[in-house]
Amino acid sequence: MSAYTATVTWARDGAVFTDGKYSRAHTVSFDGGVSIPGSSSPSVVRVPLSREDAADPEEMFVASLSMCHMLFFLDFARKAGFTLDSYADAAEGVMDKDDRGRMALTRITLRPVLAWSGDKLPSAQDVADLHHKAHDACFIANSFRGEVVIAGG
Repeated sequence: MSAYTATVTWARDGAVFTDGKYSRAHTVSFDGGVSIPGSSSPSVVRVPLSREDAADPEEMFVASLSMCHMLFFLDFARKAGFTLDSYADAAEGVMDKDDRGRMALTRITLRPVLAWSGDKLPSAQDVADLHHKAHDACFIANSFRGEVVIAGG
């Protein structure tokens, strides 16, 4: 068993709390020393009570699934003897009502763009197989109730 930590810090900073007009801006810190600005999504809580220039929970979830998939994909590509030069993914999550009638991320689409080099280049089927293996191995995808679509790559 492994444990993972993140520290989320928020302060009222003198705003009236009971009227609901307090800032949702906060800081998310990770054990490696990296901190990023966080906020509610501006589509949920309007600016200026949220920050457009901060990561919201939904974006962080989409990013975590994309990162997890990519890291497994890189490892499986290496083990298969391919040389991958770059991997870029413009992932997108869709918020909708789930099968329980609750608002949830119901679909995440990964759009990897890959650049290969070397003597051994993967076929389209090889790439599809690598994505399938990465999806099956990804811890975050295994924790997600919605659909994951891989479009491209």
